[in-house]
Amino acid sequence: MTLPPPKRAAQQAADSSEFDGGTFTFQAATKEQTKARVALMGVSGSGKTWTGLAVCHGLAAGGRFAVIDTERGAAAKYVGINGITFDALQMHRYDPRDLVKALAAAAKAGYPVVMVDSLSHFWKGTDGTLDQVEKAKRKYGGNSFAGWKDGTPMQNDMVDALLTYPGHVVTTMRSYTEWSLEKNERGVLEPVRKGTRPEQRRGVEYEFDLVASMDVENRLTVIKSRCPALHRRVVETPDGTAVAKELLAWLDDGAPAADPAAYVDRATAEDASYAGLLELYREVEARGLLATPMLHPDTDEPTSLGEYVKARGSALKVGER
Repeated sequence: MTLPPPKRAAQQAADSSEFDGGTFTFQAATKEQTKARVALMGVSGSGKTWTGLAVCHGLAAGGRFAVIDTERGAAAKYVGINGITFDALQMHRYDPRDLVKALAAAAKAGYPVVMVDSLSHFWKGTDGTLDQVEKAKRKYGGNSFAGWKDGTPMQNDMVDALLTYPGHVVTTMRSYTEWSLEKNERGVLEPVRKGTRPEQRRGVEYEFDLVASMDVENRLTVIKSRCPALHRRVVETPDGTAVAKELLAWLDDGAPAADPAAYVDRATAEDASYAGLLELYREVEARGLLATPMLHPDTDEPTSLGEYVKARGSALKVGER
């Protein structure tokens, strides 16, 4: 009797469920140095772009920074004023996944500060989140509510990438505009244009450390600040570099923060093991850095720090079998 030749089974990928099954451990809270997360909102002509650039200039200590530009080159019109220089990436379609990719590229290039001008396009612009929901609803019989099953994860991943970028982040957002009748200096009623909430998903402003609104008089009003020195501040014709100086004093007050690049180095080390990477993943998770945008060291494809550590660990587990 002749037996059939043995079939070689494909090696199965390691189950990564161990990475997602961590325990809940409380630790003593400590204040660490951190990076700025700033949102400037306002109507057209309120000075968001210029003020944002000046804040970035201050946060970068006068050095170059990156601008992800959706405003058809508006930021570039300010190059050279007060010594401000930066590198720009022009975007014409606003898929939130593309912003994640742009942030990953900026992280790899080592920009200490990134400005997104403006974040509103990634909500309601071409291919923005609202467009993605419209496209997705076709899969669900035209049900817009069901379309959010696709749109919400894209939106959340984009926000997570902004919040975990390994440098300072400044965003501008357009405001929905309303008009009200107010008395001018002569006591005559006249229409005044006012900004209300930002043109982004409702509640997005809660994610930032500093949120300020700007009006047509170029007045900056801080509506939220975790930095006590800037709480409820109202500034006429603000100097963005001065705002950055006060913000940096608060951001730099604390223990040294973790460097995401060091975690990547540990993950790629030749002596890395599955057990070690599982422990590394827990450390990254505890510091809230799983969503940190990065480009894969081997493929140059966009990924996140958490996904990279998980994939590396899973690959090592297969090799250790």
